Amino acid sequence: MSELPTVTPVPGKPALLLGAFDIGALDYVAAEFFISGTASSYTAAAELGSDGAWQVTPDGAQDYATRIVVLTPADHARFNGTVLVEWLNVSGGIDAPAVWMMAHREIVRAGYAYVAVSAQKVGVDGGASMLGMDMSLKSQDPTRYGALHHPGDAFCYDIFSQTGALVRGAGVLSDFDVKHVIAVGESQSAMFLTTYVNAVDPLARVYDGFLVHSRFAPAAPLDGGSIFDELTSDTPLAVQFRPDLRVPLLTIITETDLFGGVRHGYYFARQPDNERLRVWEIPGSAHADNYTIQVGPIDTGAAPLDSIVAAYAPTNMLMGQQLAHFINFAPQHHYVVQAAIAALNTWVGSGEAAPVAPPIRMREAGETKEAQPILDANGLSEGGVRTPWVDVPIARTSGAGGEVEALESVMAAIFGSGEPFDADTVRRLYPGGVTEYVERFTAALDSTIRSGFILAADRAEIIELAGATYPA
Repeated sequence: MSELPTVTPVPGKPALLLGAFDIGALDYVAAEFFISGTASSYTAAAELGSDGAWQVTPDGAQDYATRIVVLTPADHARFNGTVLVEWLNVSGGIDAPAVWMMAHREIVRAGYAYVAVSAQKVGVDGGASMLGMDMSLKSQDPTRYGALHHPGDAFCYDIFSQTGALVRGAGVLSDFDVKHVIAVGESQSAMFLTTYVNAVDPLARVYDGFLVHSRFAPAAPLDGGSIFDELTSDTPLAVQFRPDLRVPLLTIITETDLFGGVRHGYYFARQPDNERLRVWEIPGSAHADNYTIQVGPIDTGAAPLDSIVAAYAPTNMLMGQQLAHFINFAPQHHYVVQAAIAALNTWVGSGEAAPVAPPIRMREAGETKEAQPILDANGLSEGGVRTPWVDVPIARTSGAGGEVEALESVMAAIFGSGEPFDADTVRRLYPGGVTEYVERFTAALDSTIRSGFILAADRAEIIELAGATYPA
């Protein structure tokens, strides 16, 4: 890792979509900093194997200038000692704080500090993205961000290391007693974190833990190439996490990630848990869902229940496109992510390992058929992290997104699908109506909480939501 970067405070509001609410209303403070320095790239010192035990050496070096956004409790006494550093997701052509959007309720509630890093070139300068749009920092505000320059994604790994080292107390968080620094990233960022964990972490030794959220089978290339391009011949199509992890790693896998996604699903990179690895596969979940685009932006913890219920209502509209099916609308995904952050933080801080979850049950891939989940009588996947939305269901939700007929429909594939049960099915399952449903739902919820996959702090809200979403 190179020397720590130079830090420059930037007054004013940063370009970062944190939600349709004022961060100050959550008693948090946002500050933006430009960081600049010299970053190294890395090259393979041996063949990159599927087991993830990669050996690399520093290669070239280039100057860079990027930005970070730092969110901290307004009351310093509320800081819990842990900084979450998110590798911002650039798949849509814009820096997106995907983990923040899924888990901000727990981040704020528990008093974490949060640092968003523009680690990749697309977020700063523009370039190839899933949607073909350029919403880079320079395109959004060329005056504010014109001085930034990113040498390419071959250097993003060292930029991320330098950021992790920086937030341990020098400069941006010098007024806080930082005890632990945890790296987080979702989707494309999770694939880059997979490469970081396998190749760079043994050298950099900066982060105390990793939350790798919704990765697929491959890992990102070392040479700066896009994950949307054909993978280079020296990058395996399926990569496990290295067997000798240095620190705790918890990875969350939705159904979409498991048997779909970019290139190959995580199914082909599956590996058993070990003393530093936990894999939580969530049945009935999708890579993205109603919470991602409708609920998360308004979910402050104080939003009216009817507004939250309306945002969870099944919809077949996705970014202006009408689909032939509803996107996934089950609330479970974000609650499990919140529990994962808490479990990982406990693991890092006390050594108490995160809970173990069984994998989703799958029919093995054959010569002519792809691997598929084994479904129960209600059409929901068996195994995995059990939540009341799959054990006491009122709908069938899935990570499968239906047919993708055009390039612009790729986004639909990652939003999964959902189908509310018809009235006869609901009456058959719950002859006692909403009272029976809520009683059984609550029992299942309490079991999930005891297992550690949902937080007790979310219990009352979830029960209220369950009663309000039961079909009339």
